[in-house]
Amino acid sequence: MRLKVCLVASLLLSLLASYSFSQLPPVKNPLAPGQNPAAAGCSTTDTWSCAQVAAKLLPIVMGPSPMEENLRRLTDEIGGRVTGTPEMAKAVEWGIAAFRASNVDVHTEKYTLPTTWSEGDTRLELLGPVKFPIRLKSTGWSPATPTGGIDASAIDVGYGTEDDFSKVSAPLKGAILLVHTEIGSAWGDLFNEYLRPPAIIDHAVKKEAAAILWMGARDRLLLYRHTNSLNGEIDKVPQAILAREDAMRLARTVSAYPGKVRVHLDMPNKIGGPAEQENVVGEIRGYERPDEVVILGAHLDSWDLGTGALDNGCNAALIIEAARAIKATGLLPRRTIRFILFSGEEQGTIGSYEYVKSHRAELDKVRAMITFDAGIGRVTGYSLGGRRDIEAGVREVLKPLDSWGSHNHTYDASFGTDNFDFLLEGVPTLVANQEEANYLPNYHAASDTLDKVDMRELKLHTVLAALTAWGIADRTEPLGKRLTRSEIETQMKETGLDQQMKALGYWEAWQSGARGHKP
Repeated sequence: MRLKVCLVASLLLSLLASYSFSQLPPVKNPLAPGQNPAAAGCSTTDTWSCAQVAAKLLPIVMGPSPMEENLRRLTDEIGGRVTGTPEMAKAVEWGIAAFRASNVDVHTEKYTLPTTWSEGDTRLELLGPVKFPIRLKSTGWSPATPTGGIDASAIDVGYGTEDDFSKVSAPLKGAILLVHTEIGSAWGDLFNEYLRPPAIIDHAVKKEAAAILWMGARDRLLLYRHTNSLNGEIDKVPQAILAREDAMRLARTVSAYPGKVRVHLDMPNKIGGPAEQENVVGEIRGYERPDEVVILGAHLDSWDLGTGALDNGCNAALIIEAARAIKATGLLPRRTIRFILFSGEEQGTIGSYEYVKSHRAELDKVRAMITFDAGIGRVTGYSLGGRRDIEAGVREVLKPLDSWGSHNHTYDASFGTDNFDFLLEGVPTLVANQEEANYLPNYHAASDTLDKVDMRELKLHTVLAALTAWGIADRTEPLGKRLTRSEIETQMKETGLDQQMKALGYWEAWQSGARGHKP
């Protein structure tokens, strides 16, 4: 549902009533001439300050703004933005221009992407005894097949569990494996799209299989891009995702003609060498402690079959709009707020990892890292990365928005978005917990387009994000300390993050000190 300009006035009145702002005292400009700037703070001794800031942010964000047009240009005009492509370069320019139009200081920070990748003309042909067309796409960062493609037997290995593999009597060497999936309907299903494949890929490599075909986890022949390489390097074996209904038909054919179905797979992916990439960084400097920083971030890159509206264009636009709104209030926080659009997220959070590496000497003064990366489902609170010690401060900051229902914070910690390396460094992190809404059916898919974005909901998220960043930046005391390495390891065990990292291949880098807080 789109916000119409002609409804803004009535919408604001209803919002102000339904979200309990009508009981707030009159809003004054804390930075009026002659007034002490400290009076603007969201401190424990100034209980109305966050409420006043929230009441100033709300009409700025919910009224006419450039956010929808910014998002249209990013998605409809630039489109899918795979890191390392010309489209990603255009997206970086988009971010720079949008920050500048909001009167926010902006710069870029460079890093090196290990490899670049793009898909060739992927084709799968059934050689017999039954023939029918199959729609498919290469997984991201999959190696190409040998020149001329692969002729091989198609073998159904079920869901790829140890038990499923043990039931396969046909030799796997040189074969193309078909792996089943379930359609995702909850966040846990989405995490399984990342957690299941590593063991299956390792088994395929050990058995010298030629390639893997993944049954699509979206229905209605919807094609999408995914990756099983989470370090920016080319994967171990060629892999493609089949349209679900075609994959099910192939599975039935393999079952009807055991050992007789042969296919030709040609996947001439294009792989390039290292390439310089950029993160886009906007900044509003604090008036009292400018060297202390609160980061509000989202990833700017996307996959390329759709236009990356839900994942994660809407939240890239949110970051810029939050910066614009804070700037437009005329207020300055005690600490600096840094607004970062990361690239390389879809290749294993490479952009944020490189940012953390280059700023490691400053991490003691990064007071929090806030991330939005789950479309436009209603925000129910924040995942606090196992940090119960920061919950009270977060609740204090968001007290003015209690009636929005965004105070159900959780203590889980996981991989999967740009807070990850900040968490491994002991920095307090907040990841927006959101309802699934329409995110999962369109995840990484050709259907991830601008028409899926509810602009009214996105604007509400922007108010929440801006107040969170402002409140943490303006508190008298820091939200929480930076954890030591031993405290992080305790946190990992309590949340199960250590097991996730082992399954995904991150654990060795943690143990060696290559990734995370140094030993």
